[in-house]
Parts: sequence; structure tokens; C-alpha cells
Amino acid sequence: MKGELIEHDHQPSYATQNGRMTRSTFEKAGFVLSLMVLAFLYGWAARWHGWFPDAVLEQAQREADKVLHNPSLTSRVYDRSGVQFERSDTTQSGLTLIASYWPYEDGWDTGLRLLDKEGTVVHDWRVDRATLFPDSTDRRGDPLDKNLHGTYLFPNGDVLVNVDYVGTARLDACGDVRWQLPLGTHHSIARAGDGHFWIPGTSRQPRRTTDRYPEGFPGLDDPVWLDQLLHVSEEGRVLDTINVLDVLYANDLEHHIVKAYQPQAATGSPRTRDITHLNDIEPLRPSMADEYPLFDAGDLLVSLRNLDLVFVFDPDSGTTKWHVSSPFIRQHDPDFTGEGWIGVFDNRTDFMLRGQMLGGSRIVSFQPHTDSMRIRFPTSQSDPFYTDVLGKWQSLNNGHMLLTESKAGRVVEVAPDGSTVWEWVMRPYSDSKVSRVPGATRYDITRENVRTWPCSNLTTNN
Repeated sequence: MKGELIEHDHQPSYATQNGRMTRSTFEKAGFVLSLMVLAFLYGWAARWHGWFPDAVLEQAQREADKVLHNPSLTSRVYDRSGVQFERSDTTQSGLTLIASYWPYEDGWDTGLRLLDKEGTVVHDWRVDRATLFPDSTDRRGDPLDKNLHGTYLFPNGDVLVNVDYVGTARLDACGDVRWQLPLGTHHSIARAGDGHFWIPGTSRQPRRTTDRYPEGFPGLDDPVWLDQLLHVSEEGRVLDTINVLDVLYANDLEHHIVKAYQPQAATGSPRTRDITHLNDIEPLRPSMADEYPLFDAGDLLVSLRNLDLVFVFDPDSGTTKWHVSSPFIRQHDPDFTGEGWIGVFDNRTDFMLRGQMLGGSRIVSFQPHTDSMRIRFPTSQSDPFYTDVLGKWQSLNNGHMLLTESKAGRVVEVAPDGSTVWEWVMRPYSDSKVSRVPGATRYDITRENVRTWPCSNLTTNN
């Protein structure tokens, strides 16, 4: 209509709206980016100058690294800790020496502790690996954050201890060093009838040759770690060195190497250098030799984990007298147990959580002169038991066995029927982590013995 004013709602166009939104988005993004840049610059400056919260973040990083990268820790299996009694009146007397990663007032650290049957600490040796071997790394060049693996307790409170693939040291009851042997020694320590010790060792570098095989070992194209049998005196002197590969090739046992010396086809990675993985040397003592018709005092019982191979070897003649490679998988700790029997800790590693495929770890015994075999543990009375690596067992004087479930941080004494009569579980490091226990050994000593040691904390009242 002429002269009539018509009002319209003037809405901004889509392009105008979009432009405003775009500007708003860029402004927000620019603001966030500015905050990020400022945070980065402050973080860099704080790290450089040590401003807050540098110390807090550094401590948090250290704690995270301890949990994520500490080889002494493993996933927690049991929701209990300390000593549990099943039949305490039947347990073997004595004190139990345990190597592990322990809580101290100033934090967690490696050490040895001697426990009574209630789990009370009777004596303690704190082991500072960096102090023992300040210039050493392990055979792969890794730092000294390694397990204590292999121990021996003397009556006067001295101990031998292996820092795995770094060296062996003898400490007195006060923890002071008597001697050190930085030769890459590892795993077990066993005393022979002559009073000296047999300890596994390894070459300082991967090698292809030995004095006996200067042109190399047939079939081995790449350098490998040369495991060695070391005869070591009480004073820490190496009396003899025997190369494991020399023994295998000289006794027609080299065909077992095929089990380990092969590339990992799925990943295309090179052949492993750790083809034998020597983890125990057990000498046959004169007091027991008459019970073994095929062997003589001083013969050595040897375990090669990566070859699933156990053999008895005369270190003087170089002759292997007996060997077995079945039915165990990645075994540990073979022992002469009397009456012609040899017991082996069969890990039965099946690469599944808690060994669901094969049923867990076990103790298998062989009697070479009768070609007999029997399963000593577990039985239908046994609790679940599994450790895919490590592991130790001890035949006790009362007929029981002391078993170390290393990856679960647990030690148990079991009766001949397989039932548990005593249990100790390591205190948890966190809700999800617990310390590994490489080994536990029951010694026939009392508190009265420990009271006579230097630096003993025991008094006549405890």
C-alpha cells in the first residue's frame, strides 16, 4: 500500500553468521594455542631453572619408572602377605634366607633377609649394587638395576650373593664387602665337597670361538654369549673355567642348540645370542656319591634353560655321563636329592597367564640308573603354583619341599602329599605390583646362632 511503512526483521545472512563463527573459533583456538605455548615455555624454563613444579614432576617420573621399568617387580597374584600357617607344628625347623626387593625406611631396595617361621626378620643384608660394582653393567650393557639371584649363607653370617650378569660378592654379617668378582656371574651358587663353589658365568662379549674351537662352532654363524662353569674359591679366586658349548660339542649334544638358535620368523629379528642360558651347577658331594651308581663325587649337574636340557658332567675328563631334555620346559634348579634321584624345577612355561595351558609349574624327579621318573609336585592336595621364569626348590630334612614361586613373590613349604604346611608372601609394592623372589633357602640355624654374629640386632630377650 502506497505510503505504508513495512517493517522487516533483518536477519544476518548465512555467510555473515559463518564468518562470525569462524572468527570466534579462530579466536578460541588462538587463545588455547597461546596457553599451550606459554605452558611449554614455562615448563621448559622450570625444568632449566628448577622452578616449581619441577621437583614434583621429577619425583613422579622416578616413581613411575620404578614401577614400569623395575625388573625386580612383577604383577601381583595374591591378595595376602606375610606368613600363613596351615600345619605349623610340622614345618621344618630353621631360618629362611630370601633374596628380593624390600621396603626400608628410606624406600625400597634390594637385599637379603633371614626370616623365622613367623615371618619376623632375624637378620638383614642390604645390598647396594652400584657400590658393589660401581664400574660394571650387565652383559647387555644395561645399568645395575638387576635381580639378586643366587646366594649362600656361611655359619658366621657371611653371605655370597650374585648380582645377575654383573658379578658375585662376599659380604660379612655387617654387610661389609670381603671380596668382589665382577665377571658377569649369574644365577646359582653351590658349594662343592672341596669347600669351593661352582657359579655360572658368561663371556664379556658375544663370541664365535673358544680355545678348543678356534675356527668357530659348526653351524653357529653369529656370535653368541658363551656360558661358563666357574670354579671359585672361598677367597674369590677363579680356579677353573669350562665353556658350556665346548661340553655340548665334545659330547654330541650340539643338536639341542637348534631349539634356541633360530631367528624369530614372525618378526624377522636376528637369532638370539642367549642360546644356552645356564642357570644352575650342582656338584655331587662325597657324602651322597655312593647313592648314585652312574656318577662320582665332584660330578656336576648342569641346567641349560633355553635348551630344555639337564646333564651330569665330569669336569676332570670332560665327559657327559647322563642327560635328559624331556618332559620339562625352561627348567631351573636341578638337585641331587639322595637314593639316586635328581629333582628338577620344571617351570612348564606356556606363555599364558598363570600357566592355564599346561597346569602350572612342578617338581619332576629322575633316577638315572633305573631310568625312572615321577612327579613329586603338584598333587591333588596342592594349591595352584606357577612361575614362568626363575623358580627354586629345596628338599628338606623332614621330607618336605620348600618351593619358591618367584614371579608371584611367594614361598611355600609343602608336605609329601603336596599340601601346604607353611606359606610366606611378599608385602605388595603397590595395589598391582609385588617384588619378585628369585630364591629362598631354609638353613638349619637358630636365633642363638645369629646372636653370635657381628652386627646382630638380636638380644637375649628376643
